Amino acid sequence: MGNQEELLPHRVQDVGEFIAAMRHLKERSGLTYRQLERRAAERGETLARSTLADVLRGRALPRPELLAAFVRACGDDDRLEMWLAAREEVAGREAAGSEGPATVSRTSPHRAAVKPVLMVAVAVAVLLAGVVGAWLLYGPGGEPTGNARTSRTANPPHLLHSSQPSPPSAGSSRLSGWVRIRPVTAPRLCLTDGRVRDRRYTPLVAVQRPCDQVAPQDTLLEPMGGDTYRIQWHHPDYGMGCLKVLPRGPGAGLLEPMDDCVEDSRFHIEPSGPYVNGTYVLRVDGHGCVGIRGSSRSAGTEAVMERCVGKGGQVFTIEPAR
Repeated sequence: MGNQEELLPHRVQDVGEFIAAMRHLKERSGLTYRQLERRAAERGETLARSTLADVLRGRALPRPELLAAFVRACGDDDRLEMWLAAREEVAGREAAGSEGPATVSRTSPHRAAVKPVLMVAVAVAVLLAGVVGAWLLYGPGGEPTGNARTSRTANPPHLLHSSQPSPPSAGSSRLSGWVRIRPVTAPRLCLTDGRVRDRRYTPLVAVQRPCDQVAPQDTLLEPMGGDTYRIQWHHPDYGMGCLKVLPRGPGAGLLEPMDDCVEDSRFHIEPSGPYVNGTYVLRVDGHGCVGIRGSSRSAGTEAVMERCVGKGGQVFTIEPAR
């Protein structure tokens, strides 16, 4: 498929080409996963960015309703029926192919006999290379040599870039870098993305979830002067999003990551009175303080803006991400 015409849905032959055509449509739209999700939500449809990302990097056909929401969000409404028909045709081919006769191996007996010998030879070569590499790295005494000793204690990969802020220390008056934000009412949960339980708002917003389920998303505090910060979320599929307080509409009071950080909210991160060791309140001018709804300890509870009281679900521990 070398040009745009070949990526038209009615021309695809298999699942791989169909997914490639979907990726092409997304690229042509110029929209991010978050923007597509929001466009779908404005139509009353659900297009979860995580599900869409899985589809576009996978090898399985999307459900018809997801495909329809995706095509409409990309602005390709006029060809929606073409997309749906192409999906059904590809699905039919895949089903017919899976029921066909088993294929007979065309490998000659000679090549079949040679292949295991080649595999053994390659394995021996790899083993020898590993032994030599280990000797060069650690030296005769088994200790790392030269730069190898330093690399064993280096920062994790996402902190190696000198352009990124360094991680904060607990209780530091100057916060910045990669962090975990945990409500003191539920210390095993971290502030990350999720969906509101009552489904009144479909895009991803800030919720509390188990800290070991946050990856691969990372949280970055960017100092903006004084005690104000921008809270950034970084995800390998969705890119960077900056948290913003939603002032109105069905998501009023929730915090949503925005692709355009010009739209973000600035958070005053202020030490909490009763908690003096790395605990803070997150205040936004004109909106109050961030809190876990009802000071709930349940995973999945959303963060909301509340009148500042400086206790319960409004107090957070901010610590370096490990």
